[in-house]
Amino acid sequence: MKFSPLDAISPIDGRYNSKTQELQQYFSESSLIKFRIQVEIEYFIALCNSSITQLNHFPSEKFETLRKIYSNFSSEDANRIKEIESITNHDVKAVEYFIKEKFDELSLSEFNEFIHFGLTSQDINNTAVPFSIKKALEEVLYPELTELIKLLEKQANSWKNISMLARTHGQAASPTRMGKEIMVFIERIKNQIKLLKNIPHSAKFGGATGNFNAHHVAYPNIDWVKFANSFLKEKLDITRSQTTTQIEHYDHLAALFDALKRINTIIIDLDRDFWTYISMDYFKQKIKKGEVGSSAMPHKVNPIDFENSEGNLGIANAIFSHLSSKLPISRLQRDLTDSTVLRNIGVPIAHSLIAILSTQKGLDKLLLNQSAIEKDLENNWAVVAEAVQTILRREGVANPYEMLKELTRKNEQITAVTMRDFISKLSVSDKVKSELLEITPQNYTGV
Repeated sequence: MKFSPLDAISPIDGRYNSKTQELQQYFSESSLIKFRIQVEIEYFIALCNSSITQLNHFPSEKFETLRKIYSNFSSEDANRIKEIESITNHDVKAVEYFIKEKFDELSLSEFNEFIHFGLTSQDINNTAVPFSIKKALEEVLYPELTELIKLLEKQANSWKNISMLARTHGQAASPTRMGKEIMVFIERIKNQIKLLKNIPHSAKFGGATGNFNAHHVAYPNIDWVKFANSFLKEKLDITRSQTTTQIEHYDHLAALFDALKRINTIIIDLDRDFWTYISMDYFKQKIKKGEVGSSAMPHKVNPIDFENSEGNLGIANAIFSHLSSKLPISRLQRDLTDSTVLRNIGVPIAHSLIAILSTQKGLDKLLLNQSAIEKDLENNWAVVAEAVQTILRREGVANPYEMLKELTRKNEQITAVTMRDFISKLSVSDKVKSELLEITPQNYTGV
């Protein structure tokens, strides 16, 4: 039966398939196989460029032909490797045997035993996986985060002069500006992206238990540490962990997942704020012809994009939390739990991508409802009490906070008239009274 997104168990490959397809080239089983082949081929070429006598006569003009093994990697190639794996019951060994088949086809069989020379499977996996993550972040996630920031910046600029009531503890507070409130999220996301990009993409490359045992016993005169450092940096732009067991210790990867989690948490905060502003009628939403908001209530236009984003980010963060706490722990020189969970790295990244796209969509549908914002300000003249008491403090008036508390902290409406009457009775100069009368909920917005 041909697979359809309707048959998928996970919504990543089902309902949200159109949003996540791009990630298949980084996190699918086929892509993992392709990255493994790339590491194996580039490692072989690096060996050919070393001082290994047995490889000195390898025809260098064949290097690009070798690279085509991974650059032209096909579904047929992937299926062939899975066929081999059904016999070996070992996924990395299957890759090695596949490459040897390709060498046979190219009449390069005499060099076959230098494929996967001295390596363990985790030299390949712990290089291929961080390489795939690096590329996915650079080519998919970072661009979408950049688009999100651009959209927020556009709105922050458009609404930079829109005064609005702030709310602390859900209660009316000193006014702010819509543009500034959006800038808060821009700054937070940018700062965390900067921290994320500073985390190295680390790989383990050092033989069966991290000591280059096999390499050293075969060619003791080669500086294998220098070789491996250079190979990973120059060919894959990855940092080699210098002292490891059989596997990468994953501390940098854990830090990366925690950094992604922090970015997601900021976006959750953003989603909830805009959801709340919509519920307060500060924003209307663009109406798409034919869409239904409720199966029972015809009038509804629900903030579904922000809700979708929040839900997907919650799932992403739960998995990121498990990955970051699990991966750095492995019994003695290695157990297999890391391999099991590493296969799920694409899942939280996919949920994060779905969420970012949903937040973008939600933001793009917003229509500022300035009349509702203005009405809220006008109904909350009590918020200028802070301004009035601060100026009275400046003028040396005794107990101004208490005066304004007595005026405003009661269960009745405070209006412009209320404030005007209060100011008129103050024992301050006419100049100060004029200054106080200029203050409104609309203009008391700070810098």
